[in-house]
Amino acid sequence: MIIRTKVNLRINIINMKKIIELYNKYKEVINYLIFGGFSTLVNFVSYYIFARTLKIDEVVSSGLSWFCSVLFAYVTNKLFVFGSKKNSKREVIKEMISFFLARIISGALCDVGTFALMVKVLGINDIIAKLITQIMVVIVNYLFSKLFIFKKDKNKR
Repeated sequence: MIIRTKVNLRINIINMKKIIELYNKYKEVINYLIFGGFSTLVNFVSYYIFARTLKIDEVVSSGLSWFCSVLFAYVTNKLFVFGSKKNSKREVIKEMISFFLARIISGALCDVGTFALMVKVLGINDIIAKLITQIMVVIVNYLFSKLFIFKKDKNKR
């Protein structure tokens, strides 16, 4: 019994080391997906508060909740996903504006444009189209963030 417990403990330690190793290898993508899920939650909760609790128009509530979720996404991406070191007021404002513009572009191109094309022109089921476009939005937003908004300064490496 004691031998079996020691073996199980060693296996658990090996598994935990492997999990930590995989997390460290894919930390940025994993954190991006985790905080993206939280951003979605912020969007839904804030929408509910604006529309149902505060009785604000649904369309206005949707816009406000989008703003809240993008602001949350910016902060968490800056701090926990990409680890941006830009701290001056000017740099942060530029970074934040870039982040919001990228989200507007990806929303217009993927979430609205591609969705409309898939549903209205190609006749694809709206739920399937929504799923596909949301995957596209996640990928496009990640690439915008990684390559343009939170890109690492080559001189500071």
